[in-house]
Amino acid sequence: MVLKSFKNTVYFILLACISCSAQELKTESYSNLGVAANRTETYLSLLEGKQVGIVGNQTSVIFNTESDYVHLVDSLLNRNIHIQKVFAPEHGFRGKADAGEVIKDGIDMKTGLPIISLYGDQKKPKAEHLKNLDIMVFDIQDVGARFYTYISTLHYIMEACAEQNIPLLVLDRPNPNGHYIDGPVLEEEFKSFVGMHPVPVVHGLTIAEYARMINGEGWLANRIQCDLKIISMRGYSPKLSYDLLIKPSPNLPNAKSINLYPSLCFFEGTNVNAGRGTSMQFQVFGSPFLDASVFDFEYTPTSSEGAKYPKHEDVLCYGRNLQNQSDLDYLNLDWLLQAYRHTQDQASFFNDLFNKLAGNTSLQRQIQQGKTADEIREIWESDLKTYKQKIKPYLLYER
Repeated sequence: MVLKSFKNTVYFILLACISCSAQELKTESYSNLGVAANRTETYLSLLEGKQVGIVGNQTSVIFNTESDYVHLVDSLLNRNIHIQKVFAPEHGFRGKADAGEVIKDGIDMKTGLPIISLYGDQKKPKAEHLKNLDIMVFDIQDVGARFYTYISTLHYIMEACAEQNIPLLVLDRPNPNGHYIDGPVLEEEFKSFVGMHPVPVVHGLTIAEYARMINGEGWLANRIQCDLKIISMRGYSPKLSYDLLIKPSPNLPNAKSINLYPSLCFFEGTNVNAGRGTSMQFQVFGSPFLDASVFDFEYTPTSSEGAKYPKHEDVLCYGRNLQNQSDLDYLNLDWLLQAYRHTQDQASFFNDLFNKLAGNTSLQRQIQQGKTADEIREIWESDLKTYKQKIKPYLLYER
């Protein structure tokens, strides 16, 4: 996160407020923001003398200065907090694994702590994993998109903790896409690990607010309730967009990719590459099937860290370079519609993942019917209004 800090206060670069148009978004000012992990005085007493489990990854840090930060696990161990094990989400504890890559249990080389993988065949901790734990801590940087799997991991952690009567301490972090809410609301029959709840594609909540909503809406199995302990941020405003220093996953390397991710991730459910296998992940898109006379940007995906087997590996792709695109405060469908209309192979354009990402079958059908972006977006409006009312009891920060 682009920042400067002093003691427990972290300074983030803030972008212009939600009321500005996408064309007007710009770096505006510095403002105080105390992320929850930095606010140790608010939660250490909850952990002292307890047997603790940590759900975290490379973003679970306490900042000292812009270039100096310590992992939450290391910091707590130094304070004589009794951490028993670490639980790792997709991409692993150090955040280097490919999207979708099976993560195995292991040992953290630095601390010697056992690491329990929550990605692969086992997405929910077993009762034996939580045995003898007094409290769990969840501290992971989310990006505010329904199909980003950290909120699915949150769901299963809450459910497991509730079943074993273990409280869950959630340390809040900013949502870099929290300045808008957009997209179709997921329909129940399309529930999967890339979309577990009836929320829009861009849900607008911080990770702690999302946890409160999971509880409040009764989304855990048998409507069981998790004993949540929330540590909020100091100085956070969802009206602003936050630029992250530590990349939340291998293929979201910078602020531009994070801003474009909700719009470009739909390409994961098509035969179009979204920049995996390049240094421009989620900032470009392309395919060998797109019309080169319409899409004049060329690139060739290659095997790389975080993308061992990228779509169209070693094949020339034609598409768009969006690195200079103005920051978005809405879900952009234009690129998806253009790609479908100008592909040489419409019959195989969509794959089985697309409807899971969309949360319905109607978006694919609307695209195939030739509807415009405005016509499609109009269909979402009623559900979005209902959703914005539904989230009000769970909000922690002034909108």
